[in-house]
Amino acid sequence: MIFLEFTIIIACLLLGTRFGGLGLGVISGIGLLLLTFVFGLYPGEPPVNVMLTIMAVIACASILQTAGGLNVLMRFAEKLLRKHPKYITILAPLATWTLTVLCGTGHVVYTMFPIIYDIAIKKNIRPERPMAVASVASQLGICASPMSVAVVSMISILGSAHGLTHVISLIDLLKVAIPSSFVGVLIAAIWSLRRGKNLEDDKEFQEKIKDPENEAYIYGGAKSTLLNEKFSKHAYLSLIIFFFAIAIVVLLGAFEFLRPHIMVNGKEKILSMNLSIQMLMLAAGAFILMFCKVVPREIPNSAIFKAGMVAVISVFGVAWMADTFFHAHFQLLEHILEDVVKTKPWTYAIVLFLVSKLVNSQAAAIAAIAPMGMSLGVDPKIMVAFLPAAYGYFVLPTYPSDLACIGFDRSGTTSIGKYVINHSFIIPGLIGVSTSCFIGYFLVKIAF
Repeated sequence: MIFLEFTIIIACLLLGTRFGGLGLGVISGIGLLLLTFVFGLYPGEPPVNVMLTIMAVIACASILQTAGGLNVLMRFAEKLLRKHPKYITILAPLATWTLTVLCGTGHVVYTMFPIIYDIAIKKNIRPERPMAVASVASQLGICASPMSVAVVSMISILGSAHGLTHVISLIDLLKVAIPSSFVGVLIAAIWSLRRGKNLEDDKEFQEKIKDPENEAYIYGGAKSTLLNEKFSKHAYLSLIIFFFAIAIVVLLGAFEFLRPHIMVNGKEKILSMNLSIQMLMLAAGAFILMFCKVVPREIPNSAIFKAGMVAVISVFGVAWMADTFFHAHFQLLEHILEDVVKTKPWTYAIVLFLVSKLVNSQAAAIAAIAPMGMSLGVDPKIMVAFLPAAYGYFVLPTYPSDLACIGFDRSGTTSIGKYVINHSFIIPGLIGVSTSCFIGYFLVKIAF
């Protein structure tokens, strides 16, 4: 019976990915119905705290994007890249990683792709080299951002756990995730410097540009740039407000005494980081909305708002279905897996990696697997070290940013291979994730 229930969960995940993140969330509802009405499992707990925190962060970030603050930030990144075009393969992934860390979403990379391509092709650098690793870096930055849905989810799960000798704070997580993912991106970028043939030695590419029309298409076209854009003072103000809110979040995470101490039923309690993030993000969004001349009706049309709401529904369905199955069979799973995950903690990373590919979302993978890891007794420090393993959806080139990257590379060097698995993102992704986990494993030994 348990095998049949597990098969239903896998089937829902596989079917859901065909319809995107929204489909993943609602199709998980079918699995939940079957588990409850057919197999008689008691419904688990939906991750309400995680969802509310995600909604608060997305509300603020989407208002920032509508105000123009995000484009201001990306223009600074473009200035850096165009100033040092020879080093585009190193600087492009570091730029996209930094943008994700600052903004909490990998979707900022879409605007950077045409800029990276333009710089690379004009310097006769194989566009695949900076573009593929830049796409990977934008997703690796998610696990190092205090504003990302994945990190917010992880902090919520760790914060709600009981019996920990040392509660993992936001600062604890970031002081491991930021350097480990940075090194992972850097190593992947260094490997990319020599990947593929130089354009002058690539017979397929040279054959393409023999046709004058193809050559004009590959090397020509309108120059993609934000440098000529003029942004209002309100766009700059929105970015300042957003960064100020991030700074406060980091400070509250670092210094617990700064958070309110509230009496509840005669006991003093410290306001959780979960609630602190929710309040600060809503307030920051409100200040941007009121003082930066944002048109409210345009906010739901922003890319961040749409992607964020899809993430909420995805986390809702997937995590609820997974929690229902796990709690119904907790004793059996604990008996089978407890010794394995304690003696071989890297198995947790493998499970997280595989589930991430199934759900195509770091946040959804964490919401489904991290609570299980906590219940099985996986050391929270190990869970922090292996947080980058939540980025496993590069294995097959189906993620929107990877597909967009292929589309923006007019030279055709960033591509999907004959066997599908041999695509442009597979090796940078494996290098980035494995290096990040390896570095993170050693950092937690030092940091805690």
